Formats: sequence, structure tokens, C-alpha cells
Amino acid sequence: MKTIIHKAETRGFANHGWLKSHHTFSFASYQNPERMNFGVLRVLNDDVVQPKMGFGTHPHQNMEIISIPLKGALSHKDSMGNKRAIEVGEVQVMSAGTGLTHSEFNDSKTDEVNFLQLWIIPEEMSVKPNYEQRKFSFQGRKNQLQTVVAPKNQLEGDALPISQQAFIYRTNLDAAHTLDLNVKSEYNGFYVFVIEGSIEVNNIALVKRDAIGVSELNTMKIKAINNSELVILEVPMK
Repeated sequence: MKTIIHKAETRGFANHGWLKSHHTFSFASYQNPERMNFGVLRVLNDDVVQPKMGFGTHPHQNMEIISIPLKGALSHKDSMGNKRAIEVGEVQVMSAGTGLTHSEFNDSKTDEVNFLQLWIIPEEMSVKPNYEQRKFSFQGRKNQLQTVVAPKNQLEGDALPISQQAFIYRTNLDAAHTLDLNVKSEYNGFYVFVIEGSIEVNNIALVKRDAIGVSELNTMKIKAINNSELVILEVPMK
């Protein structure tokens, strides 16, 4: 078993005034050769956008982009004609494929938006661009895994599709609750990001905004020390 620990305070940080962004992996001006990716997980940004500010229209190509709002609502507009807000409880996926442009904006006059943005390297290049978003119930992740993103050829429940053999789960655990996770493929690893609370993963303690990557394993145990909210990715390691 291989383990890598990313403590919250070791992340890269950029303060643009209108945007404060913590980078788990190398991104923009934060470049760390030891933080390039975890398997096909390329980016995990923890972004805070100020009121009436946002990302202007910009392009993407050949990347699976997933957004998970944690606070507030973010207005989305893209070159495929999609125009809608994404809110807490929802998940958004974009398969950039052959190329698209989009913008994201905080329409609130008073409240910040905090969201996670994840980039996953696709298994197919130059696919037709796709956009989807969906609301997922809180009860569906209470002390259990809720699959919110899955490979387009292995969809589970209401999971949103991406062009990669990767899964994204959300869970909210009560204190002392445990989860046992089994990889779907021997070539996969788990990456656990603590949104809130404190947990132990295979007896390693993690707190808010810490993360751990575990690979070359069959099973993994997570125990909540306090009430905790997690995002868990299962991704191919090569």
C-alpha cells in the first residue's frame, strides 16, 4: 500500500482579491513537481469568489471538469447554450473534449461563493463536449457513500457521466461512524478530501481541508472522529 498525505497548510495559495484559491496540485502560478497529480486526478482547487465577481469567458479542451459548491451559488454560461446557476447540494460536470468556452459568476451582492473544482484527465481525447448538473439529496450521503460522478459506461444511480474510469463520492459521517471502501479495480486508488470535521483513514488522522491518497490496496477504512463531510475520489493510477 502506498500513502501520500496532503495537509491543508501545505497547499498552494493565490489571492487575486476577487478570488482566493487553495491548490492541492500544481496550478497556474503554483508549481510543485511533487504535486502534479494523483493518478488521473489533475486539479483540486478550493475557491472562494467574492460577491458580484467571477471567472470571465475562457476555454477548456480535453479535460473532465467537476464543480461542487459548498457555499452560495455560481452562475454558469457556456458555448453549448447552457445558462443556469449551480447551488449547494448540486454537482456540475463538463466534458470539455474538442473544446468549449464558459464563464462562472457569483451573482450575490453580499455573499461569497465557495466551491471545489476538480479536473480529471480523460481516457478519450476529443470527445463531443457535454454539460450536466444534478441535485443530490443529503440523506443519500448520510453515513454512506453517494456516487455523484461515474464513468459514462458504468453509471450508478443518478451519477453524472465523465469520460474516465473514475468515481466521485460524497459522504457525511456522524462521529464514530466507519466506512469500509473496496476498490473497483486493482489499478485504482482512493483520494479523500476532508471538507469539514476530522477523520482517521487507516489510522492516519486528518482534519478540515487535509487530504490523503492511498493506492495499491484492496480495502480502506475511514472512521469519523467528529461529524465530518468528505469528498472521495476513486481514480485509475495510470
